[in-house]
Amino acid sequence: MLSGDRPNSAKRRRIVLPGSERKPIGEAKELGAVDSAERVDVTVVLKRRSISGRTSAEDLGRIPIRKREHLSRVQFASSFGATEEEFGKIRQFATEYGLRVRNVSSAHRSLHLQGTAQQFEDAFGVTMKHYEHPSVKGKTFRARSGSLLIPMEISDIVLAVLGLDERPQAKPHFRPLLPEQESVAVRTPPSVAKLYDYPTGLDGTGECIGIVELGGGETESDIQSYFQNIGISPPNIVSVSVDGATNSPTNDPTGPDGEVMLDIEVAGSIANRATIAMYFAPNTDQGFVDGVTTAINDQQNKPSVISISWGGSEDTWTAQAVQALNQALEDAASMGVTVCVASGDSGSSDGQNDGLAHVDFPASSPYVLGCGGTRLQSISNETVWNDEPQGGATGGGISDVFPPPVWQSSANVPPSVNPGNRMGRGVPDISGDADPATGYSVEVDGEAIVLGGTSAVAPLWAGLVALSNQKLGHSVGYLNPILYESQFEPDFHDITSGNNGAYSARVGWDACTGWGSPDGSKLLASIFSDST
Repeated sequence: MLSGDRPNSAKRRRIVLPGSERKPIGEAKELGAVDSAERVDVTVVLKRRSISGRTSAEDLGRIPIRKREHLSRVQFASSFGATEEEFGKIRQFATEYGLRVRNVSSAHRSLHLQGTAQQFEDAFGVTMKHYEHPSVKGKTFRARSGSLLIPMEISDIVLAVLGLDERPQAKPHFRPLLPEQESVAVRTPPSVAKLYDYPTGLDGTGECIGIVELGGGETESDIQSYFQNIGISPPNIVSVSVDGATNSPTNDPTGPDGEVMLDIEVAGSIANRATIAMYFAPNTDQGFVDGVTTAINDQQNKPSVISISWGGSEDTWTAQAVQALNQALEDAASMGVTVCVASGDSGSSDGQNDGLAHVDFPASSPYVLGCGGTRLQSISNETVWNDEPQGGATGGGISDVFPPPVWQSSANVPPSVNPGNRMGRGVPDISGDADPATGYSVEVDGEAIVLGGTSAVAPLWAGLVALSNQKLGHSVGYLNPILYESQFEPDFHDITSGNNGAYSARVGWDACTGWGSPDGSKLLASIFSDST
């Protein structure tokens, strides 16, 4: 599709940026046009170059873990980073519209453009308006609808343009224990790890766990009090600001602070000698992508494993944002960074009301370890977590975006229950305790509360990966292809009872709990076997 230029723009032919179409915001109240002088910051993400002779993430995933040689962050940037020639084309485009270029990063394959709303509307052929939405109390945000236009001269290098639309992109995947819910077995994270036979004699020394947060914050008093109460020294926590977001506690235990503290207290109590690097980013598609990219490419803290407990139904993302984030996650696999992602807390619908089944992204990315949820009364009595309609249920199902990965070909992944019965990437890969009724005692904003959700499972697994990395002496990296090999099945507690709505548990892999919950010591032994 071709378009002529808007008034006052450079006389160049422009085409639609594939995947950039934004739908109108449901239930949002339009407040009016954006002031033409409003300052706007946009991230332009460039496509990864194809380099012959380099091992792909897929090929790397099939190499036994003990024999893998991952690219360092410096090596990766040198091989796959954006070139000065590519950045030069974007600079020329920016100059034509009076936009300033900032934060150029070859490793991230991105740069930021800054200017006025009017300059961006002219540059990309869009109209932006302000909105308010019931889910974003007390705040307004900028949004657009339709597609973006870009000059043909840069269409072969631009993957995504993010930041013109500030609508909230993701939800935290934690659930509090409700007053009407009966508490069956509340535990500390170390006691859950003990039930899952996590290896002893390891504490994460020398490792860094990265955690991406899209809101909320933590306080030193909560950290000190919690770890003192469970008798463990607190981990070293560092905060990294992304796109201006910071560690900002809200003093609401059931708000995003609950997510932040659950992540820290679970991961930090399992691998308490690891550094916990917190990447605080805005809750937008731009913030999410920039937060994950920053964590993956952080050459100072160098996380070997990343935990993400935020996400949204695949149909709430633009294709360009999915591609940009998935490209970053592929980068992580190439650099040996394991990424653990919560699969969602709203069952097979993922909270959508269209009568269809949905899975959560980025848990549906083939480059992450999708983490589902169980109800853990005991190791011999563990079922699918499902307390719907009020209490939540584990996410899981079949992706509408990603095709079946080769490594899932022998897992008997079923077709989607949606019309057309699509075959796609099955979610989750593994699981762990998530039911608030068998949940985790945590401390948030000075209160001792009980939380669950698949948000607890991502840091639970991140802690196990950090222990494995410590034992191995280097990162295990991209685990998915290895975990789907038959010799690893005995390393899991197979969950065969329960459902998440449209999908039911069964022997072997299923779209509720994946392969099941871990036997940590067996899993670590398998990683060290000669065959892996």
